[in-house]
Amino acid sequence: MRRLLPILLLLTVLISLLVVASCEPKQSERGHGTIRIGYLGDLSGVTYNFGQSGRNGVLMAAGEIDQAGGLNGRQIDVVIEDDQGKPEFAATQIGKLIDAEKVIAVIVGGTSNDSRAAAPKAQVSRIPLISPSSTDPAVTQIGDYIFRTCFIDAFQGEVMARFAANTLKAKKAAILIDFNSSYSRGLSDFFELGFTRLGGQALTKQSYTAGDRDYRGQLNTIRFAAPDVIFIPGYYADVALIVKQTRELGLTQPLLGGDGWDAPELWDLAGDSLNGSYISSHYSAEDQSSLVQKFVKDYKQRYGNLLPDAHAALGYDAMRVVIDAISRSGVTDGPQLREALAQTKNFPGVTGVITINAERNAVKPAVVLKLQDGRYIYQETIQPESTTAPAPSPSPTTKPRAKPRL
Repeated sequence: MRRLLPILLLLTVLISLLVVASCEPKQSERGHGTIRIGYLGDLSGVTYNFGQSGRNGVLMAAGEIDQAGGLNGRQIDVVIEDDQGKPEFAATQIGKLIDAEKVIAVIVGGTSNDSRAAAPKAQVSRIPLISPSSTDPAVTQIGDYIFRTCFIDAFQGEVMARFAANTLKAKKAAILIDFNSSYSRGLSDFFELGFTRLGGQALTKQSYTAGDRDYRGQLNTIRFAAPDVIFIPGYYADVALIVKQTRELGLTQPLLGGDGWDAPELWDLAGDSLNGSYISSHYSAEDQSSLVQKFVKDYKQRYGNLLPDAHAALGYDAMRVVIDAISRSGVTDGPQLREALAQTKNFPGVTGVITINAERNAVKPAVVLKLQDGRYIYQETIQPESTTAPAPSPSPTTKPRAKPRL
């Protein structure tokens, strides 16, 4: 019996170790077979167009890699979850992608509020989160695993201020914002700051709540102020009704907006009331560069002649940036992939040449589009002067590593 005790003790220890190992999530589970990348977006909520277009772009980019043989022979498996445009859903669904689906990165398409809700889980799990379309500067300030491949509102607001003052020669502006939207409030602040710096004056700032049906009170206040332009930084579902009521009240000034307007459904909802409005956005399908035109052609072939909007192009670029980081580094584990993403420089995207700066924001140009007769007509490209967000959270210094095999 004494001879058996050491053997039994050894067997007990080995069994305990096996049980513990089987219960713990292992990084190796993320490192074999297909490369699993999560996509989280609004596929059925108020901003469903953003999520669906972003998903289309992500799937198209992944499909191109798979058709070319994959990454070192490994196929891309895109795991999709719907957050319904609700931050509380985004916070739970990203947990499913990371913990249950074992994705190596998550692309979060849609609004800044949803990205902000999802980001803490990605940060604590050390899984990179990449937002194609969240322009609120606060998103990437959550942590060093949070990236974006779009410009930020500090630049977007400046773009529309410069366009209003320099191109439209406006001296007076009125602003109408969604009070509960960090996107709308931030874009408004940056527009007002830039417009004032250029010698303009914001005469009045009115607010509403998403889902309101009557904006006439705010619009009458704006009418009495008699501005040269009206800036409405909101999302397309609310903007459509605001624009219609603006024109019904006889206000004929140019209406200005941001990328939240850029959705095909806007024309279905607002029609000719949109004519003569201008927005900042991420790309123009009318851009004649070979990269953009190939993207437009391939997208239309894949999705039944559907013209790709900005969110489709942004989703496509976000997936390509992730794939590029994996290809350059040869890794799929979270910390090393984070470093590779942080080193992205001069990446040729459909939405512009992308460089990730120290705050994990994309330094890239914006385009101004004119809305006329159902079209988004290219007007001009505005290059960034400064895109540093206020009070940024600096990312750790990254160093190149040897490239292991995937």
